[in-house]
Amino acid sequence: MARSIKKGPYVDPKLQKKVEKINDGGKKQVIKTWSRRSMITPDFVGHTFAVHNGNKFIPVFVY
Repeated sequence: MARSIKKGPYVDPKLQKKVEKINDGGKKQVIKTWSRRSMITPDFVGHTFAVHNGNKFIPVFVY
């Protein structure tokens, strides 16, 4: 079921901090996260996330 439009997108604050830190540093690295409920924002474009599926981390590249 999709999230209600009036609520807006949800991004885990820890995940947002990790992305901002990497954007400021200018280096590329895989970002490990357990937050599967976060929506992809324009800040995430160009990053690779290792998303935990309950068993192992699956790499996801955001175009």
